[in-house]
Amino acid sequence: MESIVVSNEILLERIGMRDAEAIFTAIDQNRSHLGKWLPFVSYTKAIGDSETFIQTIILNREETLNEVYTIWFKGDFAGTIGFHNTDRVNEKTEIGYWLIREMTGKGIVTKCCNKLTEIAFEKMGMNRITIRCAIGNWTSERVAQRLGFTFEGIERSGERFKDLFLDLKVFSLLKKEQNSSLQKRN
Repeated sequence: MESIVVSNEILLERIGMRDAEAIFTAIDQNRSHLGKWLPFVSYTKAIGDSETFIQTIILNREETLNEVYTIWFKGDFAGTIGFHNTDRVNEKTEIGYWLIREMTGKGIVTKCCNKLTEIAFEKMGMNRITIRCAIGNWTSERVAQRLGFTFEGIERSGERFKDLFLDLKVFSLLKKEQNSSLQKRN
């Protein structure tokens, strides 16, 4: 899917090389906001780093089923969202995302995750979707809770962050829970 309409204000576009400048600029201008939770921020020092990230996604799309989208809110770049760690055999995937500071608090990520959840279950044939967030990242944790994901526990030292490892809260939603979760989301 090249484009996904989430709402009349939110559009997801399949990531491409054309997005390198917007992504790098957003990261560069939001380092303190994004760098608090996202390890890649400190490694993104030039537009070439964003280009390399995008090239990796494009080259591995078919093999991994991982897909990343740019998020556009009222025509302005807001961040990225996508499927990661997709496992076809076990029919599971993970949703990861980030937003620039000025786009937070508008329900953008919740709406985008809701849409990607529908796609994962209905079009990709997934049975399980996971959202992971560092302990203390309350904003991301609330997204999972609003969407009806179940807290499963703590993945100890689940993500390398500079010279240390962060513990991650793990939330999941199963396909059989989709309808009851949908009622919570609406």
